[in-house]
Formats: sequence, C-alpha cells, structure tokens
Amino acid sequence: MADDIPWERLFEEAARVRSRAHVPYSHFPVGAAVLYADGAVVAGCNVENATYGLTVCAERNAFAAGVAQGHSKPVAVAIVVDTPEPCPPCGMCRQVMAEFGPPALPVRSRTPKGGEARYTLGELLPHAFTKDFL
Repeated sequence: MADDIPWERLFEEAARVRSRAHVPYSHFPVGAAVLYADGAVVAGCNVENATYGLTVCAERNAFAAGVAQGHSKPVAVAIVVDTPEPCPPCGMCRQVMAEFGPPALPVRSRTPKGGEARYTLGELLPHAFTKDFL
C-alpha cells in the first residue's frame, strides 16, 4: 500500500497549508496532510493562541477537518516543518492519530530542504491508549 501513496502530493498540500499557520508566538509553522481511504486529502496547519494551552497542532487540525468532512479511514500522514532534522508529531497528535488509524499507518515528516523521516504510528506510539481498553 505504501507504494500507492501519493507522497509528493501530500507533502505539497502540507507545505501549502503550512504557509497559513498562525504562529505569532513560536514562529514554528507546521503543515500536515492526511490521505483517506476514499482518496480525499485533508490538510491542516498549527494555530497558536495567546494562552498557549489552546494552541492546536497541524496534525490534529487536519484530522479534525477530516472528521468534519466525513472521512474516517486515514491511510497516510505527511508533515512539513522547517527544522534542521525532520520533526516527528508531538504526543498529543500521536494519540489523536491512534484514535483513527492503525499501528501500521505510515507517517512521514519532511523539511523544506528535503530531509525526510519515515515512521509508522506503532513506532511513534507503541503502547497507544485505544478504545480496546474501554
């Protein structure tokens, strides 16, 4: 399945929406794009808040937008962030991904200069708290 994923399209969408990030405090814009089983690509950027605690990450915004648009089966996640090394998603984003995606969900992070890291959700969050515990 990983060979069928249009990674370049996902990274282009993540980079495009990254330019819209609202980051007046951290100056750390992030873009994310989620590919769903129905072929839809939903992107999100981080949106900061003066209280910091109300800040929402790009990945969580992309997943929330996917839910709002009626998509439920993510098949890939791409992240773009301008750091020296590709940056993995934070713990909160990993947990949100685990709500919707399987441990095999491919997650890739890329810098604007082309550095790339590849993970699976299971590698990023090996002992996820899921509905199976409820």
